[in-house]
Amino acid sequence: MNMKMSMKLSQQLRMTPQLQQAIKLLQLSRMELENEVRKELEENPVLEEVLETEDDDPAKQSAQTAEEIVNPDIDKNINDQDPTKQDEFEWESYLDSQYRPPQEGGGASDEIMNYENIISSKKTLNDHLMWQMSLSGFNEEETKLVTILINYINDDGYIRVPLEQIAKDEGVSVQDLEEMLPFVQEFDPPGVGARNLKECLLLQAKHLQEDTHDLVTLIEEHLSDLEKKNYPAIAKAMGKDIEEVIEMSKIILSMDPKPGRQYSSNETIFIVPDVYVYKVAGEYVVSLNEEGLPRLRISNLYRNLLHQEKGNRKESKKKGNKSKDEQAQEYVHEKLRSAMWLIKSIHQRQRTIYKVTESIVKHQRDFFEKGPGHIKPMILKDIANDIGMHESTVSRVTNNKYVHTPQGIFELKYFFNSGISKSNGDSVASESVKMKIKELIENEDPKRPLSDQKIVELLRKEGIKIARRTVAKYRDVLKILPSSKRKKYF
Repeated sequence: MNMKMSMKLSQQLRMTPQLQQAIKLLQLSRMELENEVRKELEENPVLEEVLETEDDDPAKQSAQTAEEIVNPDIDKNINDQDPTKQDEFEWESYLDSQYRPPQEGGGASDEIMNYENIISSKKTLNDHLMWQMSLSGFNEEETKLVTILINYINDDGYIRVPLEQIAKDEGVSVQDLEEMLPFVQEFDPPGVGARNLKECLLLQAKHLQEDTHDLVTLIEEHLSDLEKKNYPAIAKAMGKDIEEVIEMSKIILSMDPKPGRQYSSNETIFIVPDVYVYKVAGEYVVSLNEEGLPRLRISNLYRNLLHQEKGNRKESKKKGNKSKDEQAQEYVHEKLRSAMWLIKSIHQRQRTIYKVTESIVKHQRDFFEKGPGHIKPMILKDIANDIGMHESTVSRVTNNKYVHTPQGIFELKYFFNSGISKSNGDSVASESVKMKIKELIENEDPKRPLSDQKIVELLRKEGIKIARRTVAKYRDVLKILPSSKRKKYF
């Protein structure tokens, strides 16, 4: 066995912390980015938020570049000749040249509290049931058992956990729970406290005083046929006319399968777009939404501190001893580099969103002019090639980002969809096909709904080649029931 030395040249891809941060910020949503910036503002003393006042406008202040903060003696001509420094990103906008301590007082300009902006809390199902329990005159032991049952009722109004499991977890007897359950099921809303759909409907039928023998039989034995609207089979099994079955079905359809739904908190979720697209003088203009995002700059206090420490370090070298504040200076340098990279990453993120949106507008002009029915097939590679970026970058920047257009607010990923071949050799976007399927179903005869095969035939007449299973898949995506469940008898 011989030992020898050799040289090997190889390339290795390594992701620096700065690159990891840039990628992370790129794929964050607007709310996540705002939270991340707020967190960095709390942890990094070098960073400051620019207040929206005339005195704090960085465009009206003279400042130095970030490179001058770290190395104030550097020759400016070198930066002017370096192509890596010649970027539209201006560091001057992010530097505070006139540090001011925070002002106190000023109560005269404070806004008066608007009580209309205070949102009241909505009454929950649990609150409603507990209130009814307090008025029912239960003794201490009964109140304890009813409280246990109420706490196991979910938002839909059902008790999904078996009573045996509840008794075991709470240390009570199953018999006691079974004795108190009918009292809970008498509470409002009707059907609450049921353990399954069948029991829920029976409780509501009793409340409506419609719990006849035929209606109870229909709920207990023919619920699956009722779901499929197979009225002839129900009429044959019960020995009734189909008109009688339909009349009983109307009563059941008027019931609420989720009685607790009316007390659920359906809070409206607002989407704040990351970018706007306006039509100005016949052309579409892209504008980034900067509102709500903190404007960052580097504090002048720490910049002056670095200048002072740099002078002290020179004096220490002349005397031949080390500076006592060398550790503090290194800390400020580290926070400064972190702040610079954060500002640059945010700037790069916004610029990438702008480029991608601008390219989308160019490729999907018919959509912006005529609406979603005219969207074209487009993949990530089309935009990546247009703006000179990688597909993965385009994918990250379109995830959880929203654009406000004349046609409404859409996620950027909405504009990327596959194409379906047409008989003339062209292709149509899958989103357009979904819109056509939805339109056909909306205009169908409710008593004779269109089957998936019939929709395929109608689309073929328009020159769209599509399989029946594809129609079924798109119908499921649109949350549209099959024809057998869409059919209406009354």
